[in-house]
Amino acid sequence: MPRYRIELADPAAHRYRVTLTLPAPAAEQDFSLPVWIPGSYLVREFAKHLSGLTARQGNRALAVEQLDKASWRVRCSGRAALVLSYDVYAFDASVRTAWLDGQRAFFNASSLCLRAHGREAGPHRIELAGLPRGWRVATEMREQGGSYEAADYDELLDHPFEIGPHWQGEFEAAGVPHRIVVAGAWPSFDGERLLADVQRICEAQIAFWGGAPFQRYSFLLWAVDDGHGGLEHRASTALICARRELPTAAEPAAPGDSYTRLLGLFSHEYFHAWNVKRLRPAAFARFDYQRENYTELLWFFEGFTSYYDELMLLRAGLVDAPRYLKLLAAPVNGVLASPGRRVQPLAGASFEAWTKYYRPDENSPNTTSNYYSQGALVALCLDLSLRARKSSLDLLMRRLWQGSAGGPVSEADILSAVRGLGGDEVAASLQHWVHGTDELPLRELLQAVGVEWRDEGRQTVAQRLGLRAREGALTGITVTHVLSGGAAEAGGLNARDDVLGCNGWRLRRLDDALALLAGDDTRLRLLVGRDQRLLELDVELPPPQPAGAALSLMGGTHAARRRWLGA
Repeated sequence: MPRYRIELADPAAHRYRVTLTLPAPAAEQDFSLPVWIPGSYLVREFAKHLSGLTARQGNRALAVEQLDKASWRVRCSGRAALVLSYDVYAFDASVRTAWLDGQRAFFNASSLCLRAHGREAGPHRIELAGLPRGWRVATEMREQGGSYEAADYDELLDHPFEIGPHWQGEFEAAGVPHRIVVAGAWPSFDGERLLADVQRICEAQIAFWGGAPFQRYSFLLWAVDDGHGGLEHRASTALICARRELPTAAEPAAPGDSYTRLLGLFSHEYFHAWNVKRLRPAAFARFDYQRENYTELLWFFEGFTSYYDELMLLRAGLVDAPRYLKLLAAPVNGVLASPGRRVQPLAGASFEAWTKYYRPDENSPNTTSNYYSQGALVALCLDLSLRARKSSLDLLMRRLWQGSAGGPVSEADILSAVRGLGGDEVAASLQHWVHGTDELPLRELLQAVGVEWRDEGRQTVAQRLGLRAREGALTGITVTHVLSGGAAEAGGLNARDDVLGCNGWRLRRLDDALALLAGDDTRLRLLVGRDQRLLELDVELPPPQPAGAALSLMGGTHAARRRWLGA
């Protein structure tokens, strides 16, 4: 079997030393390092951090031929074991790659472990070396005699490692052992609160699906000054959060906004253990790690998971119905504020994630839709449409799980299941929502289940102008995005413009422009810095509109709402 010795060689230089031993190599043995990691749809070029690759058989050094940006070939003599050695630089503060310093080590094997072509099947083993005294290893890869063994190369890449003097706690959910590992927490961190709350989430989700598809599960969380995200794996997830999101002894009985955001992240990545790790796009039945793997179904696998992540907080009793509706209003308002929803269908957004979602620029809000938040709203519309026909999205998810035996599904499979539960009309609506660009019937569907949609608040000056900006008392105002069809676009403002003044006055916050208008005047004469030039632009300020939608429970008891929210 391929064997990897991973040494924490130089934490100060963030350098791992990897030695790969391959018994009985081919005469021309090829190797490659993945260019992406499943669950994060961007070619990240992990090989850029690999250096010093050498090869030998016994005492004989062999030449290494590089075939492309992430592939190599070694010509061997005989069947003696081939030994490759190389360094990997690891200083990416994310869940997708690798990290090493004096306080912590973390890695996904996709960043460290070369694939031996033709030898992907069968066991692969990892041995760790150079661990400082007191450091512990957390992974769901099977431990055997001090090393770790995966059934094949695919599984090797699906078990991240968290290593260090971390905090660790355990609980059982539906009889299944779970573990939470936290690195970098404040001393005031309330681990028992986190264990109890995440246990409730896990029990709700296991009950939802009808059982757990794993024997153990680990949450590997890194707390940092600023960050938020996660990456799902078959029996674990790697998470990153801001320390302020962690619960402390001062956390109220009902979790605050920051802690609720963290619980939603736990819920989202855990739901992925069913929806995308096992129930997955047919195009992902077998991964190609050397190039993009395309699917039009991320609106389902990411978007529907995004719908359930906060809904599961409600079902677990961690938030009540009014709080859930407040959480639901956030993606509603985010989607409605993005002109790109009327340009790019969700199926296209899924397919183009590799070049658009993960590589946004100043024009992205005008031309792209978000398969996470907009996909979650499609799930909401589908759920409420099915419930109007005495069915539900819950039944759909379980039917797909059982019908595929927890395996690959296609869009045709999804539409067929929708048709069976809700009829041709609902299936046609779903197809239109993900392949078209018309507005979703959110307001009507929510009102039908006793949820009031109320337009409230007044737009900021930035919203009225149709732009997004960074602003501060010291840094001033810099335009980051100019939205299609808005007054800023009509007035000639560009992304990266510095707004210095308005109507002859120095301006440090856009909302202060309102104080510079006299009477019914709505014209803003903006002094703008652009590429070392000073420009004066006349921009007409449109009248204020409602800033967004607020969702709340209508009075009385509503049977359809009670079935949906339990409220």
